[in-house]
Amino acid sequence: MAANNEPQPRHAAPRRYKKLFDMLLAAMPSSFLLIDRNLRVSNANNNFLQKNRKQRAKVIGARVQDVLPQPIVEKTDIVKQIRWVQDNNKPIRGKRMTYRAPGIPIRVYYYSILPFSWGGNVERTILLMDDVTEQIRLSEEVRRVERHLASVVESATDIVLSADSDGRVLTWNAAAEKLSGFKYEDVQNEPFFSRCADDHRGDMEGAFKILKAKKTSRTGEWDLISKSGQRIPISWVFSPMENETGNAVGLVAVGRDLSERRELEKQLLQSQKLAALGVMAGGIAHEIRNPLAICSSAAQFLMREENVSPFAQECIDKILVSIQRASGIIENLLRFARPAPTSDIDKLDLVPVIHESVRLIDNLAKIQKVNIAIDSDEPAALVQGNSNLLRQVFLNLFLNALNAMPEGGTLSVSLSRMDREIVLGVADTGQGIPREYIANIFDPFFTTSPVGKGSGLGLSICYSVVKQHFGTIEVQSSEQKGTLFTVRLPALQ
Repeated sequence: MAANNEPQPRHAAPRRYKKLFDMLLAAMPSSFLLIDRNLRVSNANNNFLQKNRKQRAKVIGARVQDVLPQPIVEKTDIVKQIRWVQDNNKPIRGKRMTYRAPGIPIRVYYYSILPFSWGGNVERTILLMDDVTEQIRLSEEVRRVERHLASVVESATDIVLSADSDGRVLTWNAAAEKLSGFKYEDVQNEPFFSRCADDHRGDMEGAFKILKAKKTSRTGEWDLISKSGQRIPISWVFSPMENETGNAVGLVAVGRDLSERRELEKQLLQSQKLAALGVMAGGIAHEIRNPLAICSSAAQFLMREENVSPFAQECIDKILVSIQRASGIIENLLRFARPAPTSDIDKLDLVPVIHESVRLIDNLAKIQKVNIAIDSDEPAALVQGNSNLLRQVFLNLFLNALNAMPEGGTLSVSLSRMDREIVLGVADTGQGIPREYIANIFDPFFTTSPVGKGSGLGLSICYSVVKQHFGTIEVQSSEQKGTLFTVRLPALQ
């Protein structure tokens, strides 16, 4: 027997190399064609044969234009490209071709044409084709999903943002831009805590640290400071953002503006207060009116007495004035307990009602050196309402404005139509309302007037009447700058 280290026959190495070459061709994931100078196929791998459903015997020796699908030959001009590579000894790489035969789904290929030269002469040309149809389909599907997710985030009415592990902003959706006034470029890579109110920033940062440590969602209500400096109440939900290994790499935060909900809660609370007062008013009026009537009668009998001393006369006068004042308060209370009947509600033009109300306070305004400015281009402002009740609302607002300007100023009355609402604005240049009182301004018996100069029911009555007319009343005020009351009522077509 020959030893293992005996030299192999001279033809064994070429056979081994050919076998290795055939194995490489068979294992190639690309389609392979070896083309001679006459544009005939010298070799083809299994990938090409299987994808094109051809037999090796019919491919080897055939012209390349007869082997490739005809649409590819016509649309890509591939034969001319092969000749160019042969003539110039330069490769063509990364070209794309699309092929669709009748009854077969569209296929997409990337191909390269490489010269095989020896001694500077191109002996063969290699055509490599990679079927990337599935990869393109998957990438398009990924892009479609990404576009869909981006559309969902951008279409959301809530704030949606993401941040890295240090809290720096990575994404910032359209709702966040609209609500805060900050563009994405303004907050990119900045800690989103810096956009929160100072007194809430510590709590938010603490929640973020707990989120990173425990990887559990956190919720809270922390105010956002807008670009204009406005404080916006936001309900936040923080969720950890994890990588493929499950480690927290950041967070996703969703924030909902609570301004509207807070306003609705305030209105509901105000309605509940007025409802409770209405229930109480009926009983109070009934129980107090009788004693007041007796006191009034007794005072009048005393006035008929002869030789009434000046002191007694003064006491009787004070009793009668106090009884009248108490009766007025009871009458105001009854307005809550007995709303105007529906039959008193009718089609009404606010323009003459407002002008009539202004005339009633015109003399008082002149005495106080208050200038009245009316801004209205509306020929008519039609609403469904009760003229007496609405006149009382306007008078209350006008008188409050005058009381706020004891040293003179300007009372501005504006009337306009916005969409389906009639909007009345009553503004003064007076003392303004302290910020801490704004939340209570419509509460029954709440007043900042000196004792004996106000019952605190005027604005409560305004609120109740406006609500009865399915409208809203709002207040904006700055100390030493003035106050604006805005009444909105549904407009008639």
